[in-house]
Amino acid sequence: MNTNSLKNCQILTFDLFDTVLDLGTSLNPWIEAFLAPHKTTNQADSKSFWNLMRHRQRIEQYQDTLLELKHSGYLETARKAFIYTARLNHIQPTDMEIDKFMEGWQNLQVFPDCFPALNQLNESFNLVALSNGNKWYLEYLARNQIEFDFFKIISVEEVGVFKPHPAVYRQAARMLNVDPGKIAMVSSNSFDVMGARACGLRGIFVNRHDLPFEETEKLFQPDLVVKDFIQLTQSLTHENQNH
Repeated sequence: MNTNSLKNCQILTFDLFDTVLDLGTSLNPWIEAFLAPHKTTNQADSKSFWNLMRHRQRIEQYQDTLLELKHSGYLETARKAFIYTARLNHIQPTDMEIDKFMEGWQNLQVFPDCFPALNQLNESFNLVALSNGNKWYLEYLARNQIEFDFFKIISVEEVGVFKPHPAVYRQAARMLNVDPGKIAMVSSNSFDVMGARACGLRGIFVNRHDLPFEETEKLFQPDLVVKDFIQLTQSLTHENQNH
């Protein structure tokens, strides 16, 4: 890890989904409620269903970007992924069941370590939300769930493609009017960190789920790997004190 590369950072851009907001824990009750009436012996449990759905949502996002489908939006890719995963489990969800599950996305919980960390980091950096969510949705989450006043909220809607498309990170640097090397992308998604690094931003991998990083060139590796926001704050505070 090359933490020296972070010493000139002025801005931290945060992914929200699975970095600040705990999707798996938040949505598990909604998945369990959906699966309960359809219970069969070979059906996936709620955790397996979520893992399959999360993977499928990434595919939906990549398809949306690569096929230039006019950017359907984050929640629409979640809806499509839910329907696909249900069908994969031999369940044909009704419109009412789909709508009920999508309500869960309005009730996402924050990882507890984020609250003190964001306030402490805010003393040394400008904190920006840079996420795949629609702008209105990110503003709703920041106000009602995260309860934090970000310096700026930037949605991929600005460019009409999902991360890790390079246009997202380049547009963020333009909107923030700062050299990419003075921005660090903070994300629990390794593809996000890799995308940021490929565009000249610094990268911090919050490895909440103890996963390997992408098999990629050293140039695209993270500058810092931490397990949570407590470690993130300790590392960056220590870095600031040394410089």
